[in-house]
Amino acid sequence: MMKDGKALQSGTSHYFGDKFSKAYDVTFTGRDNQLHHPFQTSWGVSTRLVGAIIMTHGDDDGLILPPAVAPIQVVVVPIAAHKPGVSEKAAELAEKISKYARVKLDDSDQSAGWKFSQYEMKGVPLRVEIGPKDLEKNQCVLVRRDTREKVFVSLDELETAIPAQLEALRRICTIVRWKTAKKRTWAATTMDEVKELAKANTGYIKTMWCGDLACEMKMKEEAGLSSRCMPFEQEQLSDVCPCCGKPAKAMVYWGVAY
Repeated sequence: MMKDGKALQSGTSHYFGDKFSKAYDVTFTGRDNQLHHPFQTSWGVSTRLVGAIIMTHGDDDGLILPPAVAPIQVVVVPIAAHKPGVSEKAAELAEKISKYARVKLDDSDQSAGWKFSQYEMKGVPLRVEIGPKDLEKNQCVLVRRDTREKVFVSLDELETAIPAQLEALRRICTIVRWKTAKKRTWAATTMDEVKELAKANTGYIKTMWCGDLACEMKMKEEAGLSSRCMPFEQEQLSDVCPCCGKPAKAMVYWGVAY
């Protein structure tokens, strides 16, 4: 579920059997030295996953990338780099951080404000700031992309503080999206309830289903919803399908999809 409550199908896998290989006459030579049509699968790991990350976690200022998929996990920004020792210390920090995180040192001539905005837009999970006053106190400043709160950390504790901050951001990304999905999911037992909920909200509506394709098409035609998934954790919302009244076989999530 995206932030607006709509569903985005991505990262799916499909079993095609041999129907496509027969249609396009794709063959291989088997161990029996005979030609066979292969049984095929399709794995939808594509740019849709990139879009899903942007739409799920991003805000008005740009990306918020979960640390696991962020090309740059930490950016080191020297403050007043022309002051003695600042550039050298920033480079030293970047070298040490590189042993446990993907790091970039931005020692370009751009202003600090420009760098802050640039890496926030790119969704870099954590920013490390180091300036003359920090050198005097043997500290640096950590700024997480999601909260943008400044945390002062001793340089001696950086090796544990940075992984902790990255883990905190990962947890928040997961929890916030889980809460959003839960908040925007409603249960219904009749078609009238489904239509009323679909008209007033954007999100998931869970109902029972008889398993008949005709009822799935009816849900789309009358409520504008398509089946999104059949969760492993099933609930017994009622005993019958809301579309036809026949005995239900499973609970299904319905929603509006991109």
